[in-house]
Amino acid sequence: MPNIFRNLPSVSELLEHPQLKQMVDRASHNFVVDGARKFLDDFRQQVKDATDDIRVPTPNEMASQIADWLTDRDKPYLRPVINATGIVLHTGLGRAPLANEAQDAVREISQGYASVEIDAATGERGQRVKAVERLLCELTGAEAAVVVNNNAAATMLTLAAMAKGKQVIVSRGQLIEIGGSYRLPDVMECSGAVLKEVGTTNKTRPSDYENAINEETGGLLKVHPSNYEIVGFTQTVSTKDMVAIGKRHGTPVIDDVGSGALIDFRQFGLMDEPVVRDSISDGADLVLFSGDKLIGGPQCGIVVGKAKYIQRLLEDSLMRAFRVGKMTLAALAATLRLYRDVDQAKQSVPILRMLSMPLDNLKLRADKLVTQIAHLKCLATCEAVEDQSMLGGGSLPTQKFATWCVAVTPSEGSVNRLADRIRQVKTPILGRVAKDRLLLDLRTIQVGDDTQVVEAFESLDQS
Repeated sequence: MPNIFRNLPSVSELLEHPQLKQMVDRASHNFVVDGARKFLDDFRQQVKDATDDIRVPTPNEMASQIADWLTDRDKPYLRPVINATGIVLHTGLGRAPLANEAQDAVREISQGYASVEIDAATGERGQRVKAVERLLCELTGAEAAVVVNNNAAATMLTLAAMAKGKQVIVSRGQLIEIGGSYRLPDVMECSGAVLKEVGTTNKTRPSDYENAINEETGGLLKVHPSNYEIVGFTQTVSTKDMVAIGKRHGTPVIDDVGSGALIDFRQFGLMDEPVVRDSISDGADLVLFSGDKLIGGPQCGIVVGKAKYIQRLLEDSLMRAFRVGKMTLAALAATLRLYRDVDQAKQSVPILRMLSMPLDNLKLRADKLVTQIAHLKCLATCEAVEDQSMLGGGSLPTQKFATWCVAVTPSEGSVNRLADRIRQVKTPILGRVAKDRLLLDLRTIQVGDDTQVVEAFESLDQS
């Protein structure tokens, strides 16, 4: 064992090999030196722990192993991927991709300083929400608006500012839990508001709210159950009816519509998704929604509504903790401008473009992909098949819509192994496995990415 240790090359010797010299040029000297030291330390430990003789790689082999290890270690965790799952708003893949206009706005505003909280016209200090408030009011009919880092933060801030120490009345059927351990009762407790449940899981009547209101009531909260549906023997109270109750008792109504549609999604065959403007028209005092789901903007939470209540949110101490930066504001403003012309939005906002993509177009793309990859040795079968996509992102869980996919099976190994391999190419591709086939859904593959899909499968043929 001592001889083995004496025969190991030094770090400086290893750095003379071409593989590591190239790594120094690509990364940095310190990164490669630290990596080589760690590799040697780990190898020494393997030798100490070994019960049998262990082969010592040659210095050249060791340099090559270190270079491969460092290359893998240096891969960024956050990488572009191709979404072939058919889930349009895939939470694990960053939900909605941004429009080109939003990307350009982020690039421009991030290159230098920006008028985030300075009014360029007067030189005086301003509020960062002014970057998007006028657009949000224009598109929703609200008096004022505020933007925070996600809709969970919007809920927390609203409850804290409007009802800390007071009761907030919520239907039992709307006490939602969504991904990431978000539970409405827990959020309410953290905000300082006191939960008061009314009705039953499947039925809540106007009288339930009326009878629950007292001098301790801080607000009525309506929550859209985005990621589940209660069907059958059910009853809910509309926003308009809740507003009428709230007015009779001088109690503000907060409407959390969840995904945040600025247009009617029935035109895409998707039903029951509330439109923000409708809630404002029905008289809700505050309306909460996401900016990165149905709007197709950056991750953020948005609150629109009566100016006097928005001011309370702006003045709350949590506002600073939840505020967004200049790049989010720039991307959101650029996205919102597209909605001034709905036809333009459907062409420019990726989520709307995906939802409005004609089936015939998807079939043509699927057929073309089949002709380009069906001959590859790594595939046993390859065909275009009709299937169904999902909206995802906690929206409309029971609704699906038609799509076209490329369905492939491997010539060797399992379908799951093929899914693993195609996920490990330079630009990872994520599909879905169904009926022992890997499906690549054209609904969520961006049009410009078809060529990358072909190149990825060709790379599997060569590996």
